Amino acid sequence: MKDWKMEAVNRQDDLIKDLQQLIAIPSVLDEEAANDNAPFGPEPKRALDWLLEEGRKAGYLVKNIDNMAGHIEMGQGEELIGILCHVDVVPAGGNWTFGPFDGTVVDGKLFGRGSIDDKGPTMAAWHAMQMVKESGLPMTKRVRLIIGTDEETGFRCVDRYFEKEEMPDIGFAPDADFPIINAEKGIASISFKQKTEVPDGQLLLFKSGTRTNMVPDYAEAHISEKAPTIAKQFESFLKTHHVTGELREKDDRTMISVNGKSAHAMEPDHGINAAVLLATFLTTIFHEGQSKNFTQFLTDAFSNDTRGRFLGLAFTDQLSGDTTLNAGIITFDPVKGGEVSVSMRYAVTYPFETFITQCMGRLTAASFTVDVESNSVPHHVDANDLLIQTLQQVYTDHTGEPAELLSIGGGTYARVLEKGVAFGMLFPGREDVAHQADEYVYIEDLVKATAIYADAICRLACEK
Repeated sequence: MKDWKMEAVNRQDDLIKDLQQLIAIPSVLDEEAANDNAPFGPEPKRALDWLLEEGRKAGYLVKNIDNMAGHIEMGQGEELIGILCHVDVVPAGGNWTFGPFDGTVVDGKLFGRGSIDDKGPTMAAWHAMQMVKESGLPMTKRVRLIIGTDEETGFRCVDRYFEKEEMPDIGFAPDADFPIINAEKGIASISFKQKTEVPDGQLLLFKSGTRTNMVPDYAEAHISEKAPTIAKQFESFLKTHHVTGELREKDDRTMISVNGKSAHAMEPDHGINAAVLLATFLTTIFHEGQSKNFTQFLTDAFSNDTRGRFLGLAFTDQLSGDTTLNAGIITFDPVKGGEVSVSMRYAVTYPFETFITQCMGRLTAASFTVDVESNSVPHHVDANDLLIQTLQQVYTDHTGEPAELLSIGGGTYARVLEKGVAFGMLFPGREDVAHQADEYVYIEDLVKATAIYADAICRLACEK
């Protein structure tokens, strides 16, 4: 039997080098610079081109689909196994100890945006494919590494890919947790918009967040209140909540800001929402009117409540857990009023239409309305499926631990497959630092996951 663990250890230096090269490409969505040649901006395309070129140099069958996605294929046979990865990343944000695109190695960790989501897992899967190919073991199925460039902002890449390419018979996405995730919550983008009100001159601007799938770590407001009159109150507020902020006069207004902590939207409680905190403070100094209605809504709906209880959206089930809401992009100006863009991750058995209707009813007398901007339904693969049983055996053989089935609030490419699951590569007990400052991957885990993926590919695609 092939010693995949030793093979992966022997490739460690190459793994690190390749991951550093991929991390060095700041592949963040750039709508302003997007064009037909680079649909999501130049850097996501550059990351895709880099990996596809690695496949070409190694002699694989490579295809680029409209510069949105592509694949690297090996093997032969009628059946197709898909390994779905992505090379785009969320914005770096602030407060990094190391350069977010440097790939710094310290104390057994490799730091960088995408190191665990999803460039590290992508490199593990890519090197696993090479290990299987170089082993010379006969393959009875084809294996494709399918690479997307818009996973973090809407899956437009794989939508286009599967308009033109065949759907794998089975597959997995190395973009979440080990052991195996066979249930993914539904993901809806919902928008709360303030009804037209007369400007009251208190709140002049409010802005926070760049993506709904990240907890915003910075919020800024411009107000008419003079800084000296609220300075002591603001200082006390910051101390109480153990955060930092700034208060200063700027031209004819006061600028006030709060720093929070970023986190993935699938569990907002892992972060500190700067927008909600700032709104909570402003509510205490505003008088009745448009401004207070905005900050009061933010406070009521999201302060100490990421489960949607105030909005009538709370629901949990045994299979997938709590429904969660992340207020990710928040804006206000006196003419347009306020808007709160939310990523809602809802349970597999969630009666979506019923609860959205209930939410609308609760807001009837409020100063806000709710709209559903998009909705990706939940995904679930039965525990008795052969794909799951095979991956469970691989995981147990490599770790000595039982391969329990999990549910997540994140959305991986597994949900676009007719039969797919998320398979690693965050090991149990490791901190989930995806979307956070100082994101990192343990090099030990990178090597271990590579061995697991190679074994999984072999068991799924090689001759018995």
